[in-house]
Amino acid sequence: MEWMAWTLPTALFFGAIGVLLVGMTLYELRRPCVARRGVLPIVTTRGDRLFIGLLACAYLHLLVIGLSDWPLWVASLLSLVLLLVVMRWG
Repeated sequence: MEWMAWTLPTALFFGAIGVLLVGMTLYELRRPCVARRGVLPIVTTRGDRLFIGLLACAYLHLLVIGLSDWPLWVASLLSLVLLLVVMRWG
């Protein structure tokens, strides 16, 4: 594992993704979801919306890093809002 710089923010990020996946799995086992259509142009399940939201957050981070001088925590807050919007209304 020497190939990766395991800093505290990196460990927290991957830990949060792991907790999110475990939480979604347990929630799915307790309350199975029904595919629905929201603001996204496709019918999605909870897991689909999570994947789309995480992918959109990654692209948002890349845009903030590449096109602005904003601090990374701004991109993280925007990503959290984006993920919540996609999960709720997506």
